Amino acid sequence: MAKKIMVQGTMSNSGKSFLAAALCRIFRQDGYRVAPFKSQNMALNSYITKEGLEIGRAQAVQAEAAGIDPTADMNPILLKPTSQMGSQVIVNGEVCGNMDAVEYYRRKPEFAPVVKAAFQRLEALYDIIVLEGAGSPAEINLRDHDIVNMGMAAMADAPVILVGDIDRGGVFASLYGTVALLRPEEQERIQGLVINKFRGDVKILNPGLEMIEKRLHIPVLGVIPMEQIDLDDEDSLSERLSCRGEMSRTDGVLDIVVIRLPHISNFTDFNILERQQGVALRYTDRVEHLGHPDFLILPGTKNTMDDLLWLRSSGLEARILLLVEEERVPVMGVCGGYQMLGERLSDPEGVEGQAGRSLRGIGLLPVKTVFASEKTRTQICGTVCEGSGILTGCAGLSVNGYEIHMGITESLVGNGDFFIRLEDGRGDGLLREDGLVFGSYLHGLFDNELFTKKILKNLWERKGLFPDMAKESVESAGAYRERQYEKLAALVRGSLDIQTIYRIMGF
Repeated sequence: MAKKIMVQGTMSNSGKSFLAAALCRIFRQDGYRVAPFKSQNMALNSYITKEGLEIGRAQAVQAEAAGIDPTADMNPILLKPTSQMGSQVIVNGEVCGNMDAVEYYRRKPEFAPVVKAAFQRLEALYDIIVLEGAGSPAEINLRDHDIVNMGMAAMADAPVILVGDIDRGGVFASLYGTVALLRPEEQERIQGLVINKFRGDVKILNPGLEMIEKRLHIPVLGVIPMEQIDLDDEDSLSERLSCRGEMSRTDGVLDIVVIRLPHISNFTDFNILERQQGVALRYTDRVEHLGHPDFLILPGTKNTMDDLLWLRSSGLEARILLLVEEERVPVMGVCGGYQMLGERLSDPEGVEGQAGRSLRGIGLLPVKTVFASEKTRTQICGTVCEGSGILTGCAGLSVNGYEIHMGITESLVGNGDFFIRLEDGRGDGLLREDGLVFGSYLHGLFDNELFTKKILKNLWERKGLFPDMAKESVESAGAYRERQYEKLAALVRGSLDIQTIYRIMGF
């Protein structure tokens, strides 16, 4: 039977996913078969497995760090917020339905056997399971039906490492308070403390480390320094999404703007653009910060129709129309963003809320979208079709990505100019005749390095520049991520007492 270790945190974004990924890579380096597990995840960034099942992005990252393919058993319950009060509930990788918080809490006991069965399947296949909690185990209002923190630790009989984030302040109080609010049997499960995101000389912390160990009778396993390691983000807490002020137009930088929609999802699609020399990638949700970009992207969203209304009321829709039609700024829409660019969106079944609702789209692409209850989930490959504008020269390039949407989008001008011809014979997306506006359902397009290199080269040429950076090869997304996992493992191995962690697990 597999050994277990669980990573819990004093709060959201304390570094649980980060540490779990590090441990997955360290245990793999040490020759063990290791898998991640998070019973319940709430995130808008998701991943589609080879089987076409949907899980949280963090568990896909951790599986990659462990050197294995992600499966639905690694995240049996995924909550994707659709509003302030409700979420789409995904169980074993498939849509179970939309529920508000009260209904989901009431139904939690029926999900416990699903969680246990998924964990047991993993336990039978691997040497080590690295479990991750959610939020904080001290959320005592949720304790009675907990299946993700101490309730999961008890179900798996797993020892716990508690992580605190010193960068946001109050780390000793948050560690102490978290432990103090737990039941005695829960406190006994915590076998080590970790302080994350530290800046400076660790000697300064020594008095505090000694005191927290004395008061809690739990060892501090180490202090992890603040370090720039680029892993795919899980949700909207990501620092990537911080809005920045308007950027002045310069000859030396490509200004690419992603609209930060209220329900933005799968923004990991654009991470690779941040790493390209001479490219400035910005996220913004304000008209005054939009500026005069060289390329504008409407990303995916978990609630297309509500976010379209927000885009309209915020004044961003009108500004986008001016940028396209007067300044000739190229625009791309991905998934929900692609749907918004069309002429009309209809929701006869109430998939996104109110049944029978219909909205006018932005009107930059001759397509219409009808939402349906069946979700499209698949990894797929295709070939870029003939195009113009910033897609000039992309024809014939092979691309791969994944689809995850609940709408069917049809062209209003016959077959139209498909953006991509998929391997199953379907056409994906659409390219406007003038090559200025295009959209696609495929997430992960920019992870295709030849495609990205060509688009960036065309953007540079639109600016009348031909810098050396436009000729450089784009590092593959896989190679880049592999370097990050190795860097992460080295950081954590050098910061924590790994031998004690092995001992805690029972080795």
